[in-house]
Amino acid sequence: MTRRPLRIGNASGFYGDRSAAFREMLTDGPLDVLTGDYLAELTMLILGRDRLKNPELGYAKTFLRQLEECLGLAHERGVRIVANAGGLNPAGLAGAVRALAAKLSVPVTVAHVEGDDLMPYGQDALTANAYLGGAGITACLRAGADVVVTGRVTDAALVSGPAAWWFDWAPEDHDRLAGAVVAGHVLECGTQATGGNYAFFTRHDVSRPGFPLAEIAEDGSSVITKHPGTGGIVSVGTVTAQLLYETQGVRYLGPDVTARLDTVRLTAAGTDRVAVSGTRGEAPPDTLKVGVTRIGGWRNEVVFVLTGLDIEAKSALVREQLAPLLAPVASVAWTLSRTDHEDAETEETASALLRLVVRDPSPDRVGRSLTSAAIELALASYPGFHVTSPPGPAQPYGVFASTTVPAAEVPHTAVLPNGTHLPLAVPLTGLLPAPISDGGEEPRRSPTGLELPGASPHVNAGGQEDPAPPAFEARGSGGGAPEGLGAQPRPGGPGAEPPVSGRGGVGQSPAGPTAPRTRRVPLGRLVGARSGDKGGDANVGVWAETAPAWEWLRDTLTVGTFKELLPETAPLEVSRHELPNLRSLNFTITRILGDGVASGHRFDPQAKALGEWLRFRQMDIPVALLEEPPTPAAAGFPAPPAPATAAGFPAPPAPATATGHPALPTPTPAPTGPAPTGPAPSPPRPETTTQEGTP
Repeated sequence: MTRRPLRIGNASGFYGDRSAAFREMLTDGPLDVLTGDYLAELTMLILGRDRLKNPELGYAKTFLRQLEECLGLAHERGVRIVANAGGLNPAGLAGAVRALAAKLSVPVTVAHVEGDDLMPYGQDALTANAYLGGAGITACLRAGADVVVTGRVTDAALVSGPAAWWFDWAPEDHDRLAGAVVAGHVLECGTQATGGNYAFFTRHDVSRPGFPLAEIAEDGSSVITKHPGTGGIVSVGTVTAQLLYETQGVRYLGPDVTARLDTVRLTAAGTDRVAVSGTRGEAPPDTLKVGVTRIGGWRNEVVFVLTGLDIEAKSALVREQLAPLLAPVASVAWTLSRTDHEDAETEETASALLRLVVRDPSPDRVGRSLTSAAIELALASYPGFHVTSPPGPAQPYGVFASTTVPAAEVPHTAVLPNGTHLPLAVPLTGLLPAPISDGGEEPRRSPTGLELPGASPHVNAGGQEDPAPPAFEARGSGGGAPEGLGAQPRPGGPGAEPPVSGRGGVGQSPAGPTAPRTRRVPLGRLVGARSGDKGGDANVGVWAETAPAWEWLRDTLTVGTFKELLPETAPLEVSRHELPNLRSLNFTITRILGDGVASGHRFDPQAKALGEWLRFRQMDIPVALLEEPPTPAAAGFPAPPAPATAAGFPAPPAPATATGHPALPTPTPAPTGPAPTGPAPSPPRPETTTQEGTP
C-alpha cells in the first residue's frame, strides 16, 4: 500500500504577510506540515542592516510573534512547522524558538539548517547567501524535529524537503522531487495561488483569499487547494499564473533537481482543486545560485506637482533651474508622469507629477541641502509650484547581484534537535545548458559527455515510452528548438512579425478581403499575465484560457511585438519561452530593474505591474476569440492520462467536529527508516483538540 498524500500548507509569502495566517491555517482544516516563506532579495538587505545593529538579530522577528500564539496549537494538532525565517541567523532563531517553547511549556523539538551564509564575500558585501535545497530540511524532520528553521533555501525547498521526508525519496528520484518543487513554487507566494494579484480577479470574490495548501502524492503529483470555506479561488488560471511567476525558461534549476516546466499539466479536479501532474525532473546543476547584497550609495527624491496649462514648459523650467546644482551628482533621473486630464473637474486630475531621483556615493551631495534647494524655488519658478512632501535627508539604497558557486564548496548542514551537525552530501548533478537565448537551446550532456535528449523517456501505465514533450517548437523568437527540430514556422505564422494594417500601429490586422474580422481592444480582454522580479531582471508570463486563443497568442506575441507594446523594453535583451501545456508564453527582460528592487531603479521597482501594463496595451484581436467564452474554472484544460495515483488523492476535508475544529489529520510518519506504507502510525503523544482561544 502506498503512503497517503502529504497535506502541506503555506502561511507566509513574504516578510510582512498576513499575521493571522498561521492561526487560520491551523484552525481551518487539517495539515501535516505548515510552511512560511519570509525571504526575498529585499528582505536579505533589511536583515543585513538589522545584523549590523545587533549581531544577535538577522532573522524574521514576526515569525516568533506568530509562534507565540500558535506553537501550542500546532503541537496539539501534530503539525510540523518549516520556515526560512532564520534569514541570516538560523541558529539564533532556533535558540529563540526553544526559549519561547520553554516559556510556553510546549514540548517541541527544534532543528535548523545552516551553511548558506558565505560571508565574508568580496568587497563591500552586506550579505552573501547560497540558495540551498531541501535535503537539510528532510534530515531535520527525519531526526524528529517539530520545528525546522532555515536560512537561505530556495522557496520551493520548504515543500520539497518535507515531501522527501514524508515519502522517503532518494536524491535520484528526480521526477518526484520535480513534482514537489512545482507544488512548492505554487505555494511559496501564499495567496497569489488563491486569487490574489490575479488578472481575472473581477470574476471572483478575492477580498480575503485563504492561503493555499498542496496534497502531494507519492509519485510527486499533487492537488493544489485551500481549506474549505476560506476566501478566494483555486483554479487552473490561478495556478497557471503562479507557475509563471518569477520563472525564466522551461528548465527551473534548483539545488536538488531541475524541474521541466514544459512537462507540467494542470487539470481541474473539483471546486477549488487543481491537479498538477506529468512533471519531469532532471539532475540539478553542479553549482548553486548565490545572492549578494551591498549598500549601493545614497538616494533622494522630490516630486513636483504641475497643474493646468503648459505642463511641458513647467517641467523644462524646473529642470533648467536645478541643473547647476545637480551637475556633480552621480545619477540624476527626471520622470514626467502625465496624470493630468483635459478640462479636469478636480485640481488633482488636472495635475501631472514631475519626479526627480538622485543617487550618489556621498550622502552630502544628495542630502537635505539638495532637496531644500528645490523647495527654495517655491516663489521663483512655475505658477502653482508645490511638491508632494517636505525635503528629507538622503537614504541608503541597496543593490543585488547573483552569481554561482560550486555546490561542493557550500557546507550545507542540518543541525539536528540533539545538536548534532550533519553535513549533507551534494546530489549527483548533470551538466545543464546555459540559459536559453535567441540562438536556441544547446543539447544537454551527461557528466560523461554523451548528448542527451530533451528529457529521458518514461514508461507509462500501458508500458509504452512516454517522452516529455519538447521544450518548445521552433518559432524564430527567443528560445526555440535547435535547427531542424520541432514544428517549423509557417509563413506569416509562429515567429513572424505581426502583420500591420494600412493604418499602421503595433498588433494591427492586415487589410484585405481575407483578413479575419478584428476588434482593437486591450490585450488583457483575451489573456492573463503576471510579472515579477529576479534581481535586475523581470519576467512576464502570459497565458490564454482556450486553445484557439493560445494559437493566436503563440503566433502573434513575438519578441518584436512585445517590445513594441512595452517601449521601455525595446533597447533591452528579451527572451521568449513557450509552455504549450500551460497555454503560456514567458518573457524575461534583462536588466530592466537595474541593480534590483532595493535600488529603486524604476517607477515599479519589482515589475509587479509590468504584466498589467502589457494587458492594457491595445491590439487587433479576432472577434471570434473575444466572443468565445473562457474555459470554465471547473473544466480546466484537457485532462492528461490519469496518473497511477490519481485515485489516491483524498476527498476534501471532513466537516467540522463537535468541538468546532475540522477533523484532525492522520498523525505524522516515523522520522527514520524506509519509506512507510499503509496508514500512518500512531503519534508518540496523545491526540488532543484545542478549545480555548479558537475563533
